[in-house]
Amino acid sequence: MAEFWLVAAPLDESSLQAMGTLIRATSCTGLVSSFRFPIPELKVGTLDVLLGLSDDLSHLDSLAESVICRMAQSLLEVTEQSRDKVLENALANRVDPVSYVTHFRWDRAKYPTSLPLKGLTELISKQMSQVQTELKSRGAAYANLKASLQKVECRAEHSLQTRTLTDIVKKEDLVLDSEYLTTLLVVVPRERFLQWNESYESLSEFVVPRSSRKVLDEAEGGIFTVTLFKKAVVDFKAAAKQNSFAVRDFAFADLERQQQESLRLAAEMKEQHATFVLWLKVNFSEIFAASIHVKAIRVFVESVLRYGLPVNFQALLLQPDKKSSKKLRALLNSLFAHLDPSAAATKADARVDIPGLSMAPPDYYSYICYKIDISMVAS
Repeated sequence: MAEFWLVAAPLDESSLQAMGTLIRATSCTGLVSSFRFPIPELKVGTLDVLLGLSDDLSHLDSLAESVICRMAQSLLEVTEQSRDKVLENALANRVDPVSYVTHFRWDRAKYPTSLPLKGLTELISKQMSQVQTELKSRGAAYANLKASLQKVECRAEHSLQTRTLTDIVKKEDLVLDSEYLTTLLVVVPRERFLQWNESYESLSEFVVPRSSRKVLDEAEGGIFTVTLFKKAVVDFKAAAKQNSFAVRDFAFADLERQQQESLRLAAEMKEQHATFVLWLKVNFSEIFAASIHVKAIRVFVESVLRYGLPVNFQALLLQPDKKSSKKLRALLNSLFAHLDPSAAATKADARVDIPGLSMAPPDYYSYICYKIDISMVAS
């Protein structure tokens, strides 16, 4: 994945020359890749509105990054695929996030430029909040359903004494609806298989001869059925216990209900999985696209606040690699120092680490610069 710097400067002669120098320097040295980032002229509004929007957009930007990260993580957890495979499906407007950012075009259908800036911001904020709320709701519902299904599946892995019998005992293994007879399930340790086969008929005088069937055979032992008269059940259980055979308490009606519940959960999980994955893909695309529009609005608002009216600025998208970030930052600070000499001086003084000297935030530069961190999708 990648990190981008969205930079902007006014269209005065000095800045135009600086921007040209920047593009030539980066293309010749391979220091960075650069891309046009067209931002339409939006409805400005009053200075008070712009100042308020500057803070609102900062919070909205952070919210967008948080929602995007959570959606990417949910997509990873739900699909249970490798991170690279999942990210292949994390698209924005049917293209990968990098392509979307490097070929950005304002979506006038979703975000009409006829709306005032405050209206656009509120529109995107409402969209973000709705997706965030629904993500929490859908994520919780999916997690609860998954936990219920895992609980059922885990019971199938318990010991022979406690595991679920839904996939072990069939209706034909049992005597049902008899007035006098019943079938018991008996857990027999593996080393006592022979003893069971030789002795089960003698554990009670009312055991049906040759009625025992092995329905489960595993390393620790097995489960056998045995049919006998109902009036002999108590005596049989006592005799079985003396011989280290454990009679499982069960009712076939309960087995049927457990099996139906397991099938219902599995079917519901399959349906909800497909629905949730589709929802995540669709809404990831929507929110990612919205987040880049937020960046564009922030650049527009900041340019008006810094450079005044009429609106007159240019934006450029830069993609540095980790090795070139410091060199690129130094080049930018040098080329655009004329825009705000105090900010440029602050950055220079910060390098000598004089405590308390700078009151400017660490991400404030003489030019406008906002990071677009695509790597947050994979983090």
